[in-house]
Amino acid sequence: MPKSKTSFAKYISFFWLLVITPFVIMAIVVFMASKGWIGQQLPSFEELENPKSFLASEVISSDQSVLGKYYIENRTNIHYYELSENVVHALKATEDIRFEDHSGIDPKGLLRAVLRAGQAGGGSTITQQLAKNLFHEKPDSKLERVIQKIQEWIISVELERRYTKEEIIAMYLNTVEFSSNAFGIKSAARTYFNKTPDSLNIQESAILVGMLQAPTKFNPARNPNNALQRRNVVLNQMRKYDFLTRTEFDSLKALPIELNFQNEDHNYGLATYFREVLRVDLLKWCKEHINNATGKPYNLYTDGLKIYTTIDSRMQKYAEEAMREHMTVLQKKFDEHWKGKEPWSDHPEVMQEGIRRSNRYIAMKAAGASKKEIDSAFAAKTKMKLFSWDRDIDTVMSPLDSVKFFKKILQVGFMSMEPHTGQIKAWVGGNDYRFFQYDHVKDGKRQVGSTFKPFLYTLAMQEGYSPCFKVPNVRVTFDLPTGDTWSPENADAKYGGMLTLKEGLAESVNTVSAFLMKQFGPQAMIEIARKMGITAPIDPVPAIALGTPDVSVYEMVGAYSTFANKGVWTQPQYITRIEDKNGNVLQDFVPRKVEAINEETAYLMTNLLQGVVQYGTGARLRGQYKFTNPIAGKTGTTQNQSDGWFLGMTPELVSGCWVGCEDRIVRFRTLELGQGARTAMPIWALYMQKVLADKNLNIYTGDFPKPSEPVRVETDCSKYVQPGDNKTSFDRDF
Repeated sequence: MPKSKTSFAKYISFFWLLVITPFVIMAIVVFMASKGWIGQQLPSFEELENPKSFLASEVISSDQSVLGKYYIENRTNIHYYELSENVVHALKATEDIRFEDHSGIDPKGLLRAVLRAGQAGGGSTITQQLAKNLFHEKPDSKLERVIQKIQEWIISVELERRYTKEEIIAMYLNTVEFSSNAFGIKSAARTYFNKTPDSLNIQESAILVGMLQAPTKFNPARNPNNALQRRNVVLNQMRKYDFLTRTEFDSLKALPIELNFQNEDHNYGLATYFREVLRVDLLKWCKEHINNATGKPYNLYTDGLKIYTTIDSRMQKYAEEAMREHMTVLQKKFDEHWKGKEPWSDHPEVMQEGIRRSNRYIAMKAAGASKKEIDSAFAAKTKMKLFSWDRDIDTVMSPLDSVKFFKKILQVGFMSMEPHTGQIKAWVGGNDYRFFQYDHVKDGKRQVGSTFKPFLYTLAMQEGYSPCFKVPNVRVTFDLPTGDTWSPENADAKYGGMLTLKEGLAESVNTVSAFLMKQFGPQAMIEIARKMGITAPIDPVPAIALGTPDVSVYEMVGAYSTFANKGVWTQPQYITRIEDKNGNVLQDFVPRKVEAINEETAYLMTNLLQGVVQYGTGARLRGQYKFTNPIAGKTGTTQNQSDGWFLGMTPELVSGCWVGCEDRIVRFRTLELGQGARTAMPIWALYMQKVLADKNLNIYTGDFPKPSEPVRVETDCSKYVQPGDNKTSFDRDF
């Protein structure tokens, strides 16, 4: 063969070798990548069918509002039917206009990406982006990224085989990040617009889809100018592909960005204190329940649980508004009351304890700082943020002065529940969770004062006393085991004459309570309180007749619900059920019920407590607040006005409120200012005004229910005849 022909053949062979070799190498690389021999291990069939992502657990109110979430990534999955078509159109126009025509890989887009050498406008389809989001971590090198890209092609084809186009769209929008701790389209819609994805309009959809390219850069809350420009790019893409007309585009691009930004943080939103109490309970629940899909206990922060609660978001909002309205005024009065003075001037241990409990002291002590160093740090001025009802205060202050400042802040606890179901509808554990993390509904226990007296009166009603039964208004003396005596005084220091039990409770007369304590003794009072749900420690001493025990708002409201529920105590309930991420019910919750007292006793007690509102310490509800519906209740004020209480009932709603400072020594110095009728009762009144004004809540305002059997004792004091003119069977020596 001539030499020229041989050379030509060699050139032809070399040419084909150059052409074929890359394809062979590519085929080998693809084969090895598909087997997981290079790069990351490809997902299994099961993993493709059940892709994993961290899902937030949602706290859902009884009226189906999301109160809050527990999460590592704030993500809640949605289905395609929950999406606005505006979102879908914006996504296709911007990210993958040929989405409906390809099978995971877009040849035209891929060729464009190759020609542009990785510049903007790359060839990744929505399916490829989904594959990347679901199954790949960030590569460490360019070679890893090349291999990863090949694996994405393989996974994309598999995803297209196993899922519909609609499912892929929804899955993709569930996986993407939108900055501001929002993962997935549902969290993004709620965070930026306080909407659900199906209600997003065109411009809102364009903003969110525009963020996909660079979430932080195009964050409308942080970088509104960038977000506006990017939104208009998306709108132009929608016009280009006929999702918008030219007229619509021109109109929409001229609009400013309008947000309703709601940062879904544990410190913000409704029912923050409730959500923290609930979180602690749920962590315990998760440890005790196994997730069958993983074989491990449920994870509150990643498993996407749905926690259905009894809280009504509307009533919760009203409770928080009522608390804020009253406490804003009350705190100003308190500050004026103590202006130029320090409540702890005679009690230096209060400030010392406050310093020791501060985060700064604890951290410095743990770091081994000396007393001198700690004292110096607490005296040095520094920048800090202080709580105020009007707005947060940014100031420069020494840590010592900040401790003093916070010591004089009045705190609050409020709870509202349905007596028949036990369902808690509102829970306000404090002023502001950002500054005060201690819950004053369930965790906090304070001296209850005269709100404890109804337990003693319950004993009397149970034994056949009438609310009209009269007792002498004279001081009663008790011999104590120590050899001392105790003789309680009336708050107004007035004595003499006879008082009915109804008058005694209405005016919170201590001599009447002392009379009843003499008849029944401390142990009987403790036993009846236990039957009505009080579990707090109670010393069996006569002084409990005046309310010396420390009890939580949670237990007191639960106990009072017994009166409105015909004698049946219903355990306060705040969870109705827990579901997994797929909607399967993991547990239903049913409150425990106990017949604590009989129907007649409950009815008589309701009659007594209505007297408090008609003409007693709660009469402002009729006068100042203009309530005309049946209301029963009891005020409470502890010694030296350290604690103010009010427990109020209507037939379908029992609510209780406590107000006081962190330290009991910090208080109003006069009964006129510090009584429960002025500190706590106004919150109840403002709350009930709002609740009753909302006709959608349909709160019953009629009479309290009567017993199924006729009442055996007379409750009309104008008709009542005291048994015997002399000593009756009810009288005892005292």
